[in-house]
Amino acid sequence: MSPSQQSEPPDTSSHTPDPSPQVIRLPRLALVGVALLLFGVCFPAISWPAAFGWLFVIPIAVAVWVVRVRTVVGPDGLSIRRPVTSEFVPWDRVRGIAFPDRRWARVVLTDKSEKSLPLVRFDRLPLLAAASGGRITDPYAAAAAAEAAAEVLDTPEDDAP
Repeated sequence: MSPSQQSEPPDTSSHTPDPSPQVIRLPRLALVGVALLLFGVCFPAISWPAAFGWLFVIPIAVAVWVVRVRTVVGPDGLSIRRPVTSEFVPWDRVRGIAFPDRRWARVVLTDKSEKSLPLVRFDRLPLLAAASGGRITDPYAAAAAAEAAAEVLDTPEDDAP
């Protein structure tokens, strides 16, 4: 077969998952809540600065948390950002993902240690599955496929007279 006759790989289509990185973070609209918190702190802090001046630290800390904390799921691995630290976990170190007691997800590593994934809840699994390139399975898609298979098996066949 000559090189001009060789087929090219198909472009990505609507039914193939997009392997682009997915950023899971709080929406910037949460900063409105921080502004309201700052407004509420202003009254005691301005009226008696010596006793309540430290209250200004609370909205600042919350704003840093809103802006900084995120989990980025990409084709290379998981990037975890917390208020003070950041770390990267490549996919070859990931053994699985656990959801203990309705809290944030925890990634289980090959050495059986766990790390929390900030802001990742069970409802974000389709995003994780698409961004991981198939390394994480989507339970919603598996359930839909099982339902479709059950419907095919349950459909009565038409009896011809």
